[in-house]
Amino acid sequence: MWRTVGLVFLTLGVVPVAGAIEEPAFKLLLKVGDYEVRQYAPNVVAEVVVGGDLDTASSRGFRQVAGYIFGGNRAVSAVAAAPESERIAMTAPVVAVPEDRKSLQGANRWRVQFVMPSKYTLATLPHPNNPAVVLREIPGHRTAVVRFSGFMSEPKVEGKAQELLAWLQARGMRAMGPPRLLRYDPPWTLPFMRRHEVVFDVEAKD
Repeated sequence: MWRTVGLVFLTLGVVPVAGAIEEPAFKLLLKVGDYEVRQYAPNVVAEVVVGGDLDTASSRGFRQVAGYIFGGNRAVSAVAAAPESERIAMTAPVVAVPEDRKSLQGANRWRVQFVMPSKYTLATLPHPNNPAVVLREIPGHRTAVVRFSGFMSEPKVEGKAQELLAWLQARGMRAMGPPRLLRYDPPWTLPFMRRHEVVFDVEAKD
């Protein structure tokens, strides 16, 4: 997947700079080693639903949403006679959510998302030219996270999801919905320096 992502960046002339990419805001509630519980503020995502295994779907989804943020859109202020596009800053992470299974292994349909920069709302984001790209507001939510690095495979990420479920169960917390895979780094990042996360929403008891 990340070779394809690299080609997309180069084709579009985009080189993300480490430390300059916005990430969604959250409040850290608990940290134990590689595990965290976070409270996220509401945000807006641009997403597509695509078929294929994790690697194939991630590449397809990335290309479509990247096309939207790099100019495949119509600015809110544009008029039909003179459409204008707007370049939206790249953010991290890229999110993959299984649509047809409750696990990160074996799914054949995925929701691929970019979180939009915090300066935008649904009302101010440009309209996608591609009808497959959907803009959606996600309410504030609490998540449990396990962080890891290295190369990616479906068995590896599913193993991390199971580890996170066991960690939650041991602490009396309940996971809600399917897991999500979050990837933060561009494809040229050395494997041991890459940041990946598997995430479950969790029930907030307070």
